[in-house]
Amino acid sequence: MRCDAGWARSAVRALLFAWPVTGWAHGVQGGIGQAPVWFTQALFLFAWLVYAVGAVRQRPRFGPRLALHSAMLMAGIALFGPLDEWSERSVAWHMVQHMLLMVVVAPLLVLARPLPQWRAVLGARVDTVWRTLHRLSRRPMICALLHAVAIWFWHLPGPYIAALASPLWHVTEHACFLLSGWLFWWSVLRPGRAGALAAAAALLFTVMHTGLLGALLSFSKEPLYSVAQSALADQQMAGLLMWVPGGLVYLLVAVWAGSRWLGSLEATSLRGAQASPRR
Repeated sequence: MRCDAGWARSAVRALLFAWPVTGWAHGVQGGIGQAPVWFTQALFLFAWLVYAVGAVRQRPRFGPRLALHSAMLMAGIALFGPLDEWSERSVAWHMVQHMLLMVVVAPLLVLARPLPQWRAVLGARVDTVWRTLHRLSRRPMICALLHAVAIWFWHLPGPYIAALASPLWHVTEHACFLLSGWLFWWSVLRPGRAGALAAAAALLFTVMHTGLLGALLSFSKEPLYSVAQSALADQQMAGLLMWVPGGLVYLLVAVWAGSRWLGSLEATSLRGAQASPRR
């Protein structure tokens, strides 16, 4: 598929362009300290290229294909471009990075449904992991709790500062956000009408706890991640980013899930009303 091959070539060019930027990230100029960053870049390219090859063997529809390439492009921007360097110096830019991973990249990956394409290349070895995650995705509230643990843990001052100081911990932080976010969005976007109420509840829970964290960052009278008083305004902006744009995404999807649940109730009532006269 030429379209997917073109996207894959673009991915290679983007990563080669970003390599000098990420090579200086986290205050480590090359050496073994950069190994986690290089591994992440290699894994990113591998996943995108495998999808491109798999799309030739198992052709996806246009919508999922567009979602996958959009997700990978946004992930590349968040993780490997100048944004990653800016996030070193600014809590607000760091929050932009986190929000891109959790409320843009993760749901796009769910909509992309890339398993058939990856499986076409990697074979049935991916099935065991995928089945385990699929069973877990049937429990939206558990997935929401796992996502909440990842969000709150990495926004505590200790883990947050550790992630800035170490490429290994920074990569781990991003992996936690992306993987827990992917599982969370999988659980709320694809449960079917029968699971729409649980999905709406999980989304509302996420609106509340991310709003609380955003409010704590916004209304704090002291900077949590820096001793410099000038960092307070930057931290407050980060809190607003999580509280308003991030919370709005969760809230809108919660309304959608709630409407699906109400629609299923109406359909059930209608079927019951139609069956009653026959009795």
